Amino acid sequence: MVWTCRIAGLVAGVGVLLGVLWCRGFAPSLLAAPEPDSPQAVFEKRILPIFKSPDPSSCVQCHLSGVALKQYILPTQEQTFASLRDQGLIDLDHPEKSRILALIQMGADDKSGAALIHQKVRQAEYDAFADWIKRSARDPRLRALPPLKPGARAQPVRPLPVIRHARTDRLLESFTNTIWAMRFRCMSCHIEGTPDNARLVKEHGARVAWFKAGGPEATLAALRQSKLIDVDKPEQSLLLRKPLNEVKHGGGVKFQRGDQGYKAFRSFLQDYARIVKDDYPDVASLPKTTAQPLQFGTEVWFKLAHTPEPWGDRLLQVNLYAWDAQRGAWENAPIATSDRLVWGKGKLWQHTLTLLAPRGSERARQWASARTPTLPRGKYLVKVYVDGGQRIARDWQAEMRPEDYVGEAEVQSAWPEGYGKMTLLDASKVKR
Repeated sequence: MVWTCRIAGLVAGVGVLLGVLWCRGFAPSLLAAPEPDSPQAVFEKRILPIFKSPDPSSCVQCHLSGVALKQYILPTQEQTFASLRDQGLIDLDHPEKSRILALIQMGADDKSGAALIHQKVRQAEYDAFADWIKRSARDPRLRALPPLKPGARAQPVRPLPVIRHARTDRLLESFTNTIWAMRFRCMSCHIEGTPDNARLVKEHGARVAWFKAGGPEATLAALRQSKLIDVDKPEQSLLLRKPLNEVKHGGGVKFQRGDQGYKAFRSFLQDYARIVKDDYPDVASLPKTTAQPLQFGTEVWFKLAHTPEPWGDRLLQVNLYAWDAQRGAWENAPIATSDRLVWGKGKLWQHTLTLLAPRGSERARQWASARTPTLPRGKYLVKVYVDGGQRIARDWQAEMRPEDYVGEAEVQSAWPEGYGKMTLLDASKVKR
């Protein structure tokens, strides 16, 4: 008798629960198996598996972190449909033009080898959402669902600027303007296809050729698969410690803490590590954006001879300014720069130049399309700065200040490429 009462009570309770769910518009899927071609059936068969899958979605082709397709899905089709509709991601009248479909298709035009890996996954995701949205948009009951509260909608946790920052094209742009631009500081030892690199590959293996002939994209892809980057301790990455010679390096010391090469490598590595670990929680945590010019590495060498003894073993930076014939004056911003320690208690300084051009400028466009960008023949103003107090050596993020300025001089050159064709300036001509 007791069990009969309990069963009756349970049945009554289930009946009340289903009644409540029916009134709220979320019950049909609980009452009976959905029709094979209904929105509910398509959702359960094609959308829910994406929501439950531990595998990454095709979003990883364009985004290293911050977003995944499953973040746009909720446990029921009613919740998911209302959430996408309320965010403007579903076009009720033209479902094939829904924004969520356009987001899934991002990267479909990329035919590179790496992108082809994601092609099958992306197509399956697109077909599943397109089918479900088309059927759902025709269902009056789904169209009439009440709006979800903003906090109940399915969307990525990270804000849009953080998601954009973690895009692969943004990462490649950053890499090109930092590590790739500084590749000639490593001379030709690590640049694939050069005679020096070919010799070293025979001695030490293909791992020496980490600057790839395919360009910055191929190089970044190779580095991400190598042991040269430590995402847990980016400042301890071999990519940094080798040129510092903190870890034995056949090429000796190529960087000093705080010089332009070190800054470029370390800033990229730290940013990359935070991106792949999804360690940017909000916009305030992103790297500070500045109007820094684009950088273009060159094999153009510049030399200061007979440097004074007080400059010895100090970081010296040169900034070159082009002559503007129309204005009859030097350009306001430097066109090239370089820095390195002065050798031997003030005997000489020499290094490759890095060209600088404002983003979006004609000069930047020309250099980006050139096989080997270089300075035009002509006269230039050379401004020299020396870190006499070794402030930059102590703080790698510090920059040269006006008080580090030691003088300037003019130089005229055709700026030939190559170590044996350096443009020379006698440091005794550098005057305040």
